[in-house]
Amino acid sequence: MISIVIPVYNADRFLRETIDSVLAQTYTDWELIPVDDCSSDESRKILAEYERTDSRIRPVYLDSNVGAAAARNEGTVRARGEYLAFLDADDIWVKEKLEHELAFLQDKQAAFVFTSYEFADEHGVGTGKIVKVPATLSYQQALRNTTIFTSTVLFHRGKISTEYLMMPQVKSEDSATWWQILKTGVTAYGLNENLVLYRRSRNTLSSNKLEAVRRIWYLYRRVEGLNVFQSCRNFVGYAFRAVLRRV
Repeated sequence: MISIVIPVYNADRFLRETIDSVLAQTYTDWELIPVDDCSSDESRKILAEYERTDSRIRPVYLDSNVGAAAARNEGTVRARGEYLAFLDADDIWVKEKLEHELAFLQDKQAAFVFTSYEFADEHGVGTGKIVKVPATLSYQQALRNTTIFTSTVLFHRGKISTEYLMMPQVKSEDSATWWQILKTGVTAYGLNENLVLYRRSRNTLSSNKLEAVRRIWYLYRRVEGLNVFQSCRNFVGYAFRAVLRRV
């Protein structure tokens, strides 16, 4: 079984479409664990509706707002599946996502796999810009290539200790998590097939660029403990690939 964890916070505009993309999966042996992070909109009402219609959907309702990383961690510790996937509350999976990715993981006998994805507008319509992924990523390679997108990952929980799947309480916690897993010697395998739509609203396309730079530098210096030279060297690779993903 695949456990799917979705952190939910005031996502009622997109939540139904996201959950429907899980319900439409050709692979059906899954459980969905949406973790509502104290939403003030209609998200909890929507989750309750889905819970009543499908026993595979097991929402968690937090009493206080803890942030996306802690919400994902809450879902991870409640997961019962052999495999673990993350999905953001505004993203959309292609219906073959789980089937194809699980087959790929099993074929590679891997612990950690990820896929290509396509940028989508705020209406969930693909823009045609598809981010291709490398065949493999090691820890050192991942430091300068942040192409692993959260809604594309799949983990074999029998091959990765739960402590490494828990997201740290830092900004860009997803990249920090991939690095802490890869640092143990695990290799991440990339399936170069577009199986996810990554929704981006207009007001985030440019305003987040400077913040992204600050976050990656913080991870290099404060989380990974890299010196200035190492950080600069990795940053050049990160910046080059980040531009390529958006042109």
